[in-house]
Amino acid sequence: MGEGELKSKTAKTLKWNALDRIATQVLYALSGIVLANLLSKEDFGLVGVLAVFQAFAILFVDSGFGAALLQKKTPDDDDYSTVFWFNLAVSVAVYAILYLCAPAIARFFGDMRLVAMSRVMFLTFVLTGLGIVQTNRLMKRMDVRQIAVADLVALSVSGCLGVALAIAGFGAWAIVWQSVSLAGLKSGWLWFTGKWTPKAVFSRSSMRDVRHIGVSVFVSQFFNTLFLNVYQFVIGKWYSLSQLGSYTQADKWSKMGSASLSQILTSSFVPVLSRVQDDSATYLRYMRRMDRFTALLTFPSLVCLAACGGSLFHFLFGTKWDVAVPLFQVLCIRGVGTVFISLYSNFMMALGHGRQLVVVEVVKDVATAVALIATVFTMSLEALVWGQLAATLATWIVAGVIASRVSGCGRMSLIADILPFAVAAAAGGIAIILLPLPGGDITAPLNLPSLAALLMQVFAGGVVAVAALAAMRVPELKELKERILRRG
Repeated sequence: MGEGELKSKTAKTLKWNALDRIATQVLYALSGIVLANLLSKEDFGLVGVLAVFQAFAILFVDSGFGAALLQKKTPDDDDYSTVFWFNLAVSVAVYAILYLCAPAIARFFGDMRLVAMSRVMFLTFVLTGLGIVQTNRLMKRMDVRQIAVADLVALSVSGCLGVALAIAGFGAWAIVWQSVSLAGLKSGWLWFTGKWTPKAVFSRSSMRDVRHIGVSVFVSQFFNTLFLNVYQFVIGKWYSLSQLGSYTQADKWSKMGSASLSQILTSSFVPVLSRVQDDSATYLRYMRRMDRFTALLTFPSLVCLAACGGSLFHFLFGTKWDVAVPLFQVLCIRGVGTVFISLYSNFMMALGHGRQLVVVEVVKDVATAVALIATVFTMSLEALVWGQLAATLATWIVAGVIASRVSGCGRMSLIADILPFAVAAAAGGIAIILLPLPGGDITAPLNLPSLAALLMQVFAGGVVAVAALAAMRVPELKELKERILRRG
């Protein structure tokens, strides 16, 4: 594939990934808004406890081999089949272990309702595991349309189911069945439309090929998952389920931006970088373009989202989740660092530097542990999230230094690439904060005064940020406009 064709296919893949993420997040948000208004903080706290175990289960099912298939230059059918059978075996084994541990989990958190809930909720990672290889095959071929369709179908049906169950009074079970149906429908759609079935083969050579990068990715993701979820574990055990519910709401809504950006960038950029990994000059050129494009998407969107946090929550939920607003704002800023840590890790992974991934993860985990120890005894959720932000910023710096070293890109070049976008985002955020807002009743969700305030903030922040980018003559702004308007 020539460079021109690769560039075109990259742009098309990026566009489809962006459309997929936007559409799915809109659907996810719609059901989330309804559930947040119908269910209690304790309901979200119960599911938040189970999400900790579910995150680790999904991690073990994949074991980093999905990422290894993306990094491998030309995986064949034996590679895909081998990883599929491995994922299936591990998912069944892990589910059996967690099924037996359900009573112990419920006793630890002091709520026996978790026994039945966990045994149903943990089916999610088994169903998700069935679709990992199907998804990776499409991503490797840079054909993400079917993934987008699968997401839309699954989110639409599962969202309607969750809302219907919440209205019927099922409480936390509405979220449980929504999650299970989402995983099952997505994997089922990919199997129905993917036109691929695994061969009856388990290749030792295939396992050896993907094991090197897969193990490194697994270790990195293990510690990443551990320290991303340790806060939910700590809050659920030593604070209260109500406080955990507030934290999970703030965390969920902040991650709708940062996690979506990370997913778009990983699925769009890693397959491209893996194809040019042997050409250092081309790799470096693509890397810097991706760094700048990531900054264009990330800084203005997440900084301005943080600045609009109060109006956004008041419009969606009234005053019910006011305690989550300052948490949401800090976590949005943390999301900027999270996206760039993921991006720099992708740079390392595409070059096969698995050990450096582990180094970055160790740094992040140590920083997170120090921050948690320093803030947990304050019994303040605000202190906990500020500690997360500090740990993320420290990790971002280290990841940037390592990515610069392994790629040959100067550190100052990386900083210069993203600085204009940080300045524009800061200008947009300040404009939002200084904007005078209309008054009115904000106690009820979806009311006009809070909607007016939100729209005014979004417009003011967006105009100022775009004007700042235009004044600095950032070329990516014009390129983004052309890509959005271009068909195909």
